[in-house]
Amino acid sequence: MSSDFDEFVDSDFQSLRKTPASQPALGGLPSDAQRAPTREEVETRVSEMQQKLADLKRAQQELERERASLEETRRRQSEFTQGRQEMVQHLTRGVALLEETEFAARRDAEQMAKTLLDLREGLVKLQSVQEETWTRENLNVELTRASTIVENARMEWNAARLKFSILSGETPPQAAPAAPPTGGLQEMLGQRSYAEFCKLGLALTWPLALAALAIMLVLLLKR
Repeated sequence: MSSDFDEFVDSDFQSLRKTPASQPALGGLPSDAQRAPTREEVETRVSEMQQKLADLKRAQQELERERASLEETRRRQSEFTQGRQEMVQHLTRGVALLEETEFAARRDAEQMAKTLLDLREGLVKLQSVQEETWTRENLNVELTRASTIVENARMEWNAARLKFSILSGETPPQAAPAAPPTGGLQEMLGQRSYAEFCKLGLALTWPLALAALAIMLVLLLKR
């Protein structure tokens, strides 16, 4: 039955309906997607692009500042780590050396204090010996006791001298005095006697005299 109504369908209307909306009809205006942008639209678009570029530039600058801050933080962390390791090594070595030196100094101080005490005791004992109180009856006994005190004091003194060189009164060797500068020829000649001058003159002239004598002999033999 549909075939009965086909003759009432407008073919031009059907073809117009089948034409895409994006394609304008012949002789009609272009669609919004195909028409050229106006000047105002172009300027608006340019402003939007400039704004986006400015935003991107600000974001780039912010990223650069953040990167520089991170680089500075990394550098400071590296310096801190390196400095800490270096100072730990130095301080560990310094503590060990100073502890050893302190121990040696304390030991020397203890030995010096003990030696000082022994020397003082020996000095007191020597000063306590009073010869004027000796009598004929106790002379030998007192002399033996006094000699023992002297020998003990000498032993303490020698032991202290071995421990502490300052007790020996040793002074650092001094440089030998420089030799006086050699004088000139006039000074050297002024210090010689007449006999020395004669010997010196003979030593200087005998080669010449010998050469002259040889020449005379040659001349005589030729005659």
